[in-house]
Order: sequence, then C-alpha cells, then structure tokens
Amino acid sequence: MSNTEFKDFKINKNIIDAIDKLGYKQPSEVQSKVIPLVLQDKDLIVKSQTGSGKTAAFGIPLCEKVDIEDNLVQVLVLSPTRELCVQIKEDISNIGRIKRVRCAALFGKQPFEVQKRELRQRVHIVAGTPGRTFDHIERGTLNLEGIKYLVLDEADEMLNMGFIDQVEAIIKKIPKDRVTLLFSATVPEEIEKICVKYMKKPEKVEINPTEMTTQKIEHILYKIEEKQKDILLNKILITENPDSCIIFCRTKENVDMLVAKLKEKKYPCEALHGGLLQNERLEGIRNFKRGEFRYLIATDVAARGIDVENVTHIINYDIPLEKESYVHRIGRTGRAGKEGKAITFITPYEDKFLASIEEYVGFKLKKKEEPSNEEVKLARKEFNDKIKTQPQLKADKGSVLSKDITKIYLGAGKKKKLRAGDIVGAITNIEGVSPEDIGIIDILDYISYVDILNGKGTKVLKALQNKPIKGKVIKVERAESKK
Repeated sequence: MSNTEFKDFKINKNIIDAIDKLGYKQPSEVQSKVIPLVLQDKDLIVKSQTGSGKTAAFGIPLCEKVDIEDNLVQVLVLSPTRELCVQIKEDISNIGRIKRVRCAALFGKQPFEVQKRELRQRVHIVAGTPGRTFDHIERGTLNLEGIKYLVLDEADEMLNMGFIDQVEAIIKKIPKDRVTLLFSATVPEEIEKICVKYMKKPEKVEINPTEMTTQKIEHILYKIEEKQKDILLNKILITENPDSCIIFCRTKENVDMLVAKLKEKKYPCEALHGGLLQNERLEGIRNFKRGEFRYLIATDVAARGIDVENVTHIINYDIPLEKESYVHRIGRTGRAGKEGKAITFITPYEDKFLASIEEYVGFKLKKKEEPSNEEVKLARKEFNDKIKTQPQLKADKGSVLSKDITKIYLGAGKKKKLRAGDIVGAITNIEGVSPEDIGIIDILDYISYVDILNGKGTKVLKALQNKPIKGKVIKVERAESKK
C-alpha cells in the first residue's frame, strides 16, 4: 500500500467526506492504480481478486464523473449475481450520497414494475445483472443514450454463468463513444476477444492474487472421509470458536442438511442458496452482516457480492470443483487488511481438485490433524458461553454517513403534481438552509422522501410542519416511521 491518500486524486469534497465517514483510510493497491486512470477516461482491463476493494476503485471515480443534473443514466455496471448488484448499489449510493448520486439495481426475482418506477426518476448509475438489464432495454424502460461509462464486473463469472451473449447484446446497444472498464479475476480467451472487439487501447492493471491469498489468510487442509465431515466440522467450530464464519457447500441440498443439523445443536446459523426467495436471500445477508447469527451456510452464490466485515473463518465443507471458486470463497475473509482463516475439507477421491487449486494459487495448503477430544473438551466451555451470549449487533457500513443525514417523509407525490423544484424551493426558504443541504429527492406517486444533509434535518422538519409546499400544508415527518 502506498502513501497516497484519497484526497490526492483531486476528487469532489462531497465524495471525500463520504468515503471518510464510510471508514476508507488509504487506497488499496487496486484503488491506487485504477482511480487515476478512470479519472483520465482510460479503457481498462483490471485483473483483480474479490476482496481487493475494486467496487470502490470504479465507484469513487465514476461518482466523481457523474453529472447530477443530467436526467439520463450515465453509467451501466453489469455483474453476474443479484447479491453483487445489490452490494454495488449500496456501495455506490454511500460513496455518492452527499453529492446526490442516485444508483438503481436491476435484477431478477424483484417485481419489474418496482424497477420501472425507479428508472422513471433521475438515476445516474445502474447496476444490473445481464438478463434483467437486457429485459429493461428491450421493453424501453432503460434508456442507454446517455451512457458514458460501461463497467463489466466479475467478467469471468458472467462467462461461466452463460451471460456473455447477453452482455455482448447489451454492449452493441450502448453508444460507442464511451469508456469501458472490465474487472475480472481471470481473463480467459473469450474475455480477451470481448476486450479486443469493444475496447479502445485498454490499459492493463494486474493485482497479484497470490499476495492477496497468502498475506492475510492462513490456509488449512483436513483430509477426512465424507461420512466423518460433520464430526470434524463440530470439532473445528468448537476449537476455532469463530465470531463470524461462512461454511461453503457445493449444493443447496447439502446446505439445507447442514443447517438442519447445526440448528438441532442450537448453533446460530442460516442458509443461503439459489433456491431461496430473493427477499429471503437479501434479508439473510443483511442479518449476517449485522451479526444476528454466526454461521452462514452457503453455496457459491455467496462467494461473490457479499462484503461482510470481520468474517474470521471460511470453511470449505465441500471442496470447490473449480479452482477459481476457491479464491472467490476465501476472499470473504481477510478483507480490508484483516487476518482470516480458510479451512478446507478434502475426501480421499478429491485430490485432483486440490492439486488444481494449489497450482492456481501457487502454494500448498497446510495439512493438519483433526482436533483431539482433549482439545475439544478444553475449548467447549468458552464455545458454549459464546453461543449463549446475545450477539452485539454491528452498525450498517453507512450508519456514520447517515448521522448527519435525515431522511424526511412527505405525504404527497406525483399524483399531487409535486415536483423536485417545489420541495427545494420550500426548504431553501427556511433561514439557514441552502441548496447544498438538500440531498437525494425521491418523488413517488403518493409520497416523497428527501435527504437533508449537514445535520439540518431537525431544523427543516420543524420549519415544514406548518409551511405550505406548492400552496398546501402536507404531512412531514422523519422517514423511519414510514419504512
């Protein structure tokens, strides 16, 4: 990590203030290399593993580049999974919140009409999965005329999941006069072809994956018979006693089986796999981030797009069949400079998968003997005490950012012909309040929401109680009670 600071990039003060409140200290390696190049409008091919801070690497400069007065979508980010789309939306919304950058997420299993309504508002950045994004384009609900920046995130995974044809179909509909940024853990031949075909003299940035996987993460291997895995897992959980742990299985059937067994022991855990409803998946991730339970049992759907601070352990209950999946899984721990452990179980017939992984990461996983009964006995009391202790819930990543921002609810919307200008006019007429104190405005059919910045929410709330907006006094209160 260099001595560069975010302010050295000559970025808008509102963005610097936001990332400071979000806890970004110094730029990571990928951020140091990528941010200046995006600010110069260079096409980029960035080879970087998950957990390297790449969302902020493109999110920070693109929030800087966005013209908030432009009504057209200016940035399109394509990514392979719904979870990653939601994560990108959250990160970009936080980074751009004080500047008033609006980001929308488009993904399947969420009502189309909900997304269509959001796109009718002023949206600057769209993060979408290829399928749902293409659907919006075909139905005319996503206008691509104003796209100046295209980001292909986790490009290799979009290839693996069979999305590349849709990605190409979308690229062909985007203005050619644009900047294209491609992020991928690996750059196979098919991805290279897309780069040659659709990018203009791209610069290449490569972050060494071996350094990332060895510097902060201890890799441990246990050889075990399939039918003994449950016993070994229980010993590991007791002796390691992790605060926050993701246990990966290959199939949703294994996930559900393992969750049932752990819940029988009264261990705090939940499942995450593609068979769950979308709102169940998002709620599960949100609750895990908050620390409501300690063990997330997941398929590889969780290996991308889950940015959870302080995951201390990753356990590969089932070894991944693809070498890249190993790196994506273990990338959930050892994040943001913290240390982590990656523990892998291997059965006698899985040596070829282990060999492939070790060749890919460039080192041997450290073999260990399973914990003895004596070790388990000594660790059990501390483990039981932690299991019984009520978890201390973690604050949302954007909570510090939100301290100076008050979201206000207004009891009127488009059906009452309320416009953003009406709201801005009423608020800026309050003594001591300026346009810079007004954040993102959401006007729905019957209600509206407004972010009031700089700690002036209480002042605005009080003043608007009896102050007419567009000639009428409307209900105004803190938004939390309505959400």
